[in-house]
Amino acid sequence: MTPRATLRAAAELLSWWAALAVLWLVVISAVDTLELAVGAGAAALGALAARAARRAVTGR
Repeated sequence: MTPRATLRAAAELLSWWAALAVLWLVVISAVDTLELAVGAGAAALGALAARAARRAVTGR
């Protein structure tokens, strides 16, 4: 993987993570440390799944 492709993959994962983390914060009612940690982990898993799904559909 070229450095440019690695940077694009990291940017895609980061953008998915940020969008899903914001969605998590909108949905929960009480914001505390545990909720933030769980939300960050769930957003990371969702970002990985979204990238894998996009790669499966586009073939890249």
